[in-house]
Amino acid sequence: MSKAVNVAIIGAGLVGSAFINQLKSLKNNAITFNVIMIARSKTALVSKSYSPLSLANWESDLSASTEPAGSFGEIADFLKQSPLPVILVDNTSNQALAEAYPSFVEHGISIATPNKKAFSSDKSLWDAIWNASAQPKGGLVYHEASVGAGLPIISTLRDLVATGDEIVKVEGIVSGSLSFIFNTFSTTSSTGEVKFSDVVQTAKELGYTEPDPRDDLNGLDAARKATIIARLSGFNVQSPTQLPIQSLIPKDLESVATGEEYMSRLPNYDQEIETVRQEAAKENKVLRYVIKVDMEANTATVGIEKFESSHPFAGLKGSDNVIAFTTKRYPNPLIVQGAGAGDEVTAAGVLGDVLKIADRLV
Repeated sequence: MSKAVNVAIIGAGLVGSAFINQLKSLKNNAITFNVIMIARSKTALVSKSYSPLSLANWESDLSASTEPAGSFGEIADFLKQSPLPVILVDNTSNQALAEAYPSFVEHGISIATPNKKAFSSDKSLWDAIWNASAQPKGGLVYHEASVGAGLPIISTLRDLVATGDEIVKVEGIVSGSLSFIFNTFSTTSSTGEVKFSDVVQTAKELGYTEPDPRDDLNGLDAARKATIIARLSGFNVQSPTQLPIQSLIPKDLESVATGEEYMSRLPNYDQEIETVRQEAAKENKVLRYVIKVDMEANTATVGIEKFESSHPFAGLKGSDNVIAFTTKRYPNPLIVQGAGAGDEVTAAGVLGDVLKIADRLV
């Protein structure tokens, strides 16, 4: 008898589209994945009979659909009646959907997602999700792509903890945009000719930052990822705002009306961070924007650190991410490094979770 699961997908933007196309292209898999719903914010494709939707022309079919997406409660009611095990794939960054996870999971609906808000918001939501999953009929929850896109960061950390290793310290560069900015701005050969504002502008033009770069430079995205890593390591972080976060936005520019105004005025503040770069250069070091969870010191921080040129973080290229796990078993850190951003690698991380969930369900 063939094995099959039903899949409901919320979010069909860049990551969502990449995910659907990757799922459609799966070959020779022992499990059949029947997509029964693809939903955007307002409209959806829904198979009310739970038979698989055709993915041949899913984009045009979804664009032509007038079927309302429905509320999250209505979606949960539909999915919990599925005759096959069902996986909800949330390819959004929607806070309200993240807050609805416990109600899905308690009804046996499993979740695969890159949505970091579900796991880095108030600790009560984290607890509710895992309490629901721990119930006898609770769904499974996988979120590898919430930190580092397709990199095996969360699975590595979970395996270390599950096998009885003790986490001493986890530190890394987990923002693709800030990785690119500092890899370009601060190198062992930097002489000050590269202006910080110019690098931010380049990162924006290449699509590494949000439309308003302040959404990256305020450090909150990195703090959310630090919160997830800290919680998985056993560090009780109530919310990402509890962490000391070093913002890279000059105080005077925090409240300007638009991203365009911010970018136009940023060159006036280049000297501030250039001074920090020069101080590091005098020590033959480079600047990197890192998260650090130190279990022995009982601290978690997010901000600029200085590194020797021989350090793995100093040689990072482009927008790559890197995480170093120092544990009782790995006094010399276990390092995971590679592309930590991008639609295709993020979608691949989500798809990997879907495959793992399906293997456990059927």
